[in-house]
Amino acid sequence: MQTPAHSALGDLLSYSSPAPLAPGSLVRVPLGRREVLGVAWAVHSLAPDGDSAAPAMTLKPLGTALDALPPLGEAWRDLVGFAARYYQRSLGEIALAALPPQLRDLTAVQLARRLKRQATAVSAGSDATLPEGVALSAEQTASLARFDAEAGPFLLFGSTGSGKTEVYLRAVAALLERDPAAQALVMVPEINLTPQLEARFKARFDARFGTGAVVSLHSGMTNPQRLASWLAAHSGAARIILGTRMAVFASMPALALIVVDEEHDPSYKQQEGARYSARDLAVWRGQREGAKVVLGSATPSLESWHQSRPPEGSDAGGRYLRLAMPSRIGAGALPAVRLVDMNLQPPKTVLSGALLDAIGQRLARGEQSMVFLNRRGYAPVLACGDCGWKSECPHCSAYRVFHKIDRTLRCHHCGFAERVPRACPACGNPDIAPVGRGTERLEEHLGELFAGVQRPDGGAVRIARIDADSTRRQGALESQLAAVHAGEVDVLVGTQMIAKGHDFRRITLVAAVNPDGALFSSDFRAPERLFSLLMQSAGRAGRDAAYLATQGATAEMWIQTHHPQHPLFAALRRHDYPSFAQRELEDRAAASMPPFAFQALLRADARTQEAAQAFLNAASAAANGLEGADRVTRYPAIPLSIQRVADVERAQMLLESNSRAALQRLLAGWQPLLHGLRRSAEGKGVIRWLVDVDPHSI
Repeated sequence: MQTPAHSALGDLLSYSSPAPLAPGSLVRVPLGRREVLGVAWAVHSLAPDGDSAAPAMTLKPLGTALDALPPLGEAWRDLVGFAARYYQRSLGEIALAALPPQLRDLTAVQLARRLKRQATAVSAGSDATLPEGVALSAEQTASLARFDAEAGPFLLFGSTGSGKTEVYLRAVAALLERDPAAQALVMVPEINLTPQLEARFKARFDARFGTGAVVSLHSGMTNPQRLASWLAAHSGAARIILGTRMAVFASMPALALIVVDEEHDPSYKQQEGARYSARDLAVWRGQREGAKVVLGSATPSLESWHQSRPPEGSDAGGRYLRLAMPSRIGAGALPAVRLVDMNLQPPKTVLSGALLDAIGQRLARGEQSMVFLNRRGYAPVLACGDCGWKSECPHCSAYRVFHKIDRTLRCHHCGFAERVPRACPACGNPDIAPVGRGTERLEEHLGELFAGVQRPDGGAVRIARIDADSTRRQGALESQLAAVHAGEVDVLVGTQMIAKGHDFRRITLVAAVNPDGALFSSDFRAPERLFSLLMQSAGRAGRDAAYLATQGATAEMWIQTHHPQHPLFAALRRHDYPSFAQRELEDRAAASMPPFAFQALLRADARTQEAAQAFLNAASAAANGLEGADRVTRYPAIPLSIQRVADVERAQMLLESNSRAALQRLLAGWQPLLHGLRRSAEGKGVIRWLVDVDPHSI
């Protein structure tokens, strides 16, 4: 019996079993002095003694088989194998990371007891019909008809507020009506989007299929919660699995539908360990298992847009069938986009007078506003005006952020924090001051500006902030979102956490305070991300057409910029994603950038920058002569933009090819050479290295 090795280098480890095992069985196996969880990946019958086919070595016997669980299916093993090959990781790293952590520690007896307890905790369903839900628009109805009639994959190109979630609900309902034992996977990019999604799915499906029919799976859950959800999916008891990127590896024996909502979101790309794209794996998994795949977005990734084709017309290319839903439900209008030229404002203006007046009008009518700034903390830098000292992190090539709420300077890269000094550490000047603004300072500034303003009921204006700092405590995010939905917040300040996916019914104005940084970034994907983020932010305004009509209000998106003539803003004002995408794709085609080329990064972390770059240069030389090397461009090694993090120097080398197959052949042949280099003189001082296939940032 062979099981994946527990290391980044190993492949399969062989053990003997006294009884036949089905491939995919979970087993306990000895590894050194430990006993660890393993998966029976391949099972072979040993030849009789004396036969030349018998292995020459003596195999250790496996421990115990966790036979209370059904084996992991062939399709799941194929998914893990493909991910390991494509993303250049070991089979064991992918396979064991895909399993819930608590499963690794359970004995066969403990697991059997857990399964029995879980089975009794689930309520049975009934013969009740599924709730109908809201009336569908013509565009929603047409999209659902296409889902039924064609195999897909589908790109659901629906504007914000067009009712994509209702389409997902109906698609899942139609699937379960046809086959009550089928399973659906619905993915979202952020953990904070799962509570409202889970509530909607449970309200629709619990009465019919029981309380265990809908489960969530994400890294924010406790280990017991993750195990319970995984077991429900693996056993088939859960019909609908909601989750973030890790859910793409959930074992689902009856998988028939995969939905990837907000498919453009970079959060679907894992940035630690095995750097896989959950969106791309979802498409591959759907093809392998014969499951329909729906990718949904108001601003699709340029890769997906390039791969899509309209249902009718002369464009016959593209893997995905593009279905458009440009209209908001309830005949609601998309927000009017208003640009404020900050070149015409007085110096150091934070919020223009026109924007403040617009927010004040909303306050007078009892409506909500949202102000978006994608920078948390009070200020990005604390500085001394006398000697020029700045709050640099001693362990990173970055500044520590000033957090006024707890009077700390905190590095957002390594986590190093200390109290704010009473005076400049360099010259003793007591007058050190914050430079720039984050969400804490913006919240404070708005509080000062509207301190004397009253709501229609005579109360004071209520300002709230939602970002990674304000939601650290367990349950804080849920309670803050509930306050917004209940109308207990008048002005909401936040980072991109509040710009994605939330269905705020009373917000009629959204403002982006300082979005210009991405317009001229060295990252070629920055304009695409900015357009998506601003379009998603605008989509939080005016989502309830009936509420707007009652208020006599219009939805607006305000953008403060020093570059109001930029083509990106022109397309945004028209809500014209297709023209923006066409322009970006033309630029990328001219520069031979993705999706017209394929990339990988080799990263090295070392004690010195010289050691990191020496390893990368040696790796580049070692690639000469490998299969595919003649079709792959290897660029010189360079430091990362943030060169040092936690006292570790970081460097990278970009590889690029117009052939995905050639790049993959090179990477596959390179792997053993890289492991050898790490142990050689060229690897001295190197702490770790990794390959990032299809990187999202360079």
